[in-house]
Amino acid sequence: MSAPAAPDGGRRGGAPASRVRGSMVPEAEFRSYYGRPIIKEPVWTWEVPCYFFAGGLAGASASLGLVARLAGNHRLARSAWTAAGAGVAAGVPLLVSDLGRPERFPYMLRVFKVTSPLSVGSWVLAAMGPAAAGAAVADRLGVFPRLARAAEAVAGLLGPALATYTGTLVADTAVPVWHEAGRELPFVFAGSAAASAGATAVLSTPAADAGPARRLVVTGALLELGAAQAMERRLGELGEPYHQGPAGRLARLAKACTATGAGLVAAGGRRRRALAATGAALVLAGSMCERWAVYKAGFQSARDPKYIVAPQRARLAEREREQLQQ
Repeated sequence: MSAPAAPDGGRRGGAPASRVRGSMVPEAEFRSYYGRPIIKEPVWTWEVPCYFFAGGLAGASASLGLVARLAGNHRLARSAWTAAGAGVAAGVPLLVSDLGRPERFPYMLRVFKVTSPLSVGSWVLAAMGPAAAGAAVADRLGVFPRLARAAEAVAGLLGPALATYTGTLVADTAVPVWHEAGRELPFVFAGSAAASAGATAVLSTPAADAGPARRLVVTGALLELGAAQAMERRLGELGEPYHQGPAGRLARLAKACTATGAGLVAAGGRRRRALAATGAALVLAGSMCERWAVYKAGFQSARDPKYIVAPQRARLAEREREQLQQ
């Protein structure tokens, strides 16, 4: 009977996992004790990727609404603030549902910790949520204009933080495919949020007023696709979940929908509203799929010991090289 596998991927008393030049010992597999995962899978449920999408849409729409208001494009501003309010209205229940009990959300506001993405994100949501919802309602009803403008300023300035903090949040975990992508994930989420906000505005704004929204769709899509490609390239073997299983299928679908949709929005312009609307719908679908791809990749990464062990060995080897050079 073979010895149980050690956590570092080798076998107790056996050969190391890496093949020694000239050795006849085969390369050992990355395995853990009794085949169990080294780290636990995320405990998050389906509400989390949906919250990623809703929160990103709300944050980017709030910033779009503020810019449109300052530029005097009030029709676009109204559409953007409606989307921001709807995103907050959907996102908060999703977050509370994932927490399990409503009172857990106020508990997260007991302290403000700059080094904690969860703490910062909770305060951003608590500040921006009422401001965005209030601005949307006041704009629709035409009441309290000065108070509405102040709420728009608060929500618009906090929008980028709400749209991107979730990317930093998932990178602040032990899940390898998330943790090692800490540089790129905020940009992936920012591009996805911008593209979805622009797409929502394209669908709800007359074509003559939707020019900035169309440009935001294309810019956001390019950022999302470019950052996702850079992330997968830099992850190397660690990025395999984005090419395999459910995460791989969702990632491919996200890229196809986003690229095709952005192209249709650009080609539709002002005169082909049906074409632009079709493209906007595809971009929204691509944005949702991208969030689900990141979510699913985390689960796939946590299950396989090689995604935990390989980065650890690479860091140890790098430290050894640095010590030898000193």
